[in-house]
Amino acid sequence: MAANLNKVFLIGNLTRDPELRYTAGGAAVCHFDLAMNRQFKGKDGTLQKETTYIKCTAWGKTGENCANYLSKGRSVFVEGRLNSRSWQTEEGQKRTAVEVVSDNVQFLGAPGGGAGAGAGGGGQRPRSQAPSEAPEMPDDFGGGMNDAPPEDDVPF
Repeated sequence: MAANLNKVFLIGNLTRDPELRYTAGGAAVCHFDLAMNRQFKGKDGTLQKETTYIKCTAWGKTGENCANYLSKGRSVFVEGRLNSRSWQTEEGQKRTAVEVVSDNVQFLGAPGGGAGAGAGGGGQRPRSQAPSEAPEMPDDFGGGMNDAPPEDDVPF
């Protein structure tokens, strides 16, 4: 019997504010995009930087919390599964997208920067009341979560 596993763990920063919508049946669905940074040494020994972008979806109360408490630049931990979808454009071209369907989203850091960590938005101010400045964002995940990268290294 073959074993299967579809589990994803990501830590990244939102590239834009989350979008909350509701299905015809009234279920909440929130879409947000994450950017994950990676540093490595190239063949010539120079420091290389790479950014990976991934679309994420959160359903129900988790999706509503994401929409209410997250904003562009915020660090999050996402646990979920990969899902691929295919469709055909009006021009007849086949398109495919891979996204993460989030089972758990934990908010990292405080909305205005700082070291506080929240789980699912408990006790934090809604996005509409959060300070306007962007929170500190990690450049890579080997250091502390509050080590802010230089402005020109932030991919958004």
